[in-house]
Amino acid sequence: MPVPNSGISPHNAVFLGTQLEPNPGSRVPRLMRIIFPNYVLKAALLLFSSVALSGCTIIVSNAATGLAENLSAAILNQDDPELVRSGVPAYLLLLDSFVEGNPDDADILAAAATLYATYGAVFANEGVRASRLTKRARTYALRAMCESYSPACGWPDATYDEFVATLDDVSPKKAEFLFTYGFASLAYLRAHSSDMNSIAELPQIEALLNQYLDISGDAVNSSAYTYMGVLLTLRPASAGGQPERAREYFEKAIELTDGKDLGAKVEFARSYAKKLYEREMHDRLLNEVMAADPYQDGYTLGNVLAQDDAVLLLAEADDYF
Repeated sequence: MPVPNSGISPHNAVFLGTQLEPNPGSRVPRLMRIIFPNYVLKAALLLFSSVALSGCTIIVSNAATGLAENLSAAILNQDDPELVRSGVPAYLLLLDSFVEGNPDDADILAAAATLYATYGAVFANEGVRASRLTKRARTYALRAMCESYSPACGWPDATYDEFVATLDDVSPKKAEFLFTYGFASLAYLRAHSSDMNSIAELPQIEALLNQYLDISGDAVNSSAYTYMGVLLTLRPASAGGQPERAREYFEKAIELTDGKDLGAKVEFARSYAKKLYEREMHDRLLNEVMAADPYQDGYTLGNVLAQDDAVLLLAEADDYF
């Protein structure tokens, strides 16, 4: 689905900073709190399992490859977030060892980037630690992209126009690595949200997601639609935002998962309905989340976290509306 530019550009990136609302009790601006919502666990771990399998086949037995797939499924279907928080670090070290042994393997680098980004953004509560983990995630993701598409090697020093120009030649075969880089970058930007230079990179991520949606075809990761919905609602319509196009993206994300991914509805309520003061829609979406059975194969952990978010948003609704 081709999408016109939302109007966010390097020239008005500072405007993004002025629009951010502080999260009470936190130094993390609201934008960076919502840009990487809890429900991305599902997308992240599915991505981790897919890229890990092809890479691990090179260096470990078929039994260990099956273990990687089963591990991802077990995490996705876990209903105790604290158990995941305490258990995943061991596998981060395991992936580091794989990278050490195969530093040029894009699949292994992408798997490591995805799990580091997920853990750093969702489970690392302490700011310095989140910053460190997501920095490693983005480094791995860039290396994966660079190994699979050489023009990406220059992305850290590229201007916005130079970056966008290189996206045109990314082939569908590289779409998964492109999404990994965008995913890790959002995690990194969230952890470094106090740095305006980081926030100024958001237009590049929007352009990257546009390209990903253009080339990914049936293999599209539904989270990309939700990310675009968030990006298109950062500003009000009067200042160049595109809320109705954002609504299409949120609805597409929900459609692609048959409503099983409750986090997509939470983000629809938070980023669209709340901003447009659509109280009826806001409450309906969140009440649907609360009434839903979170135990859905491949979605359970993200759904448990989404329901926690829904409780908070509903509790705040009377004061907001």
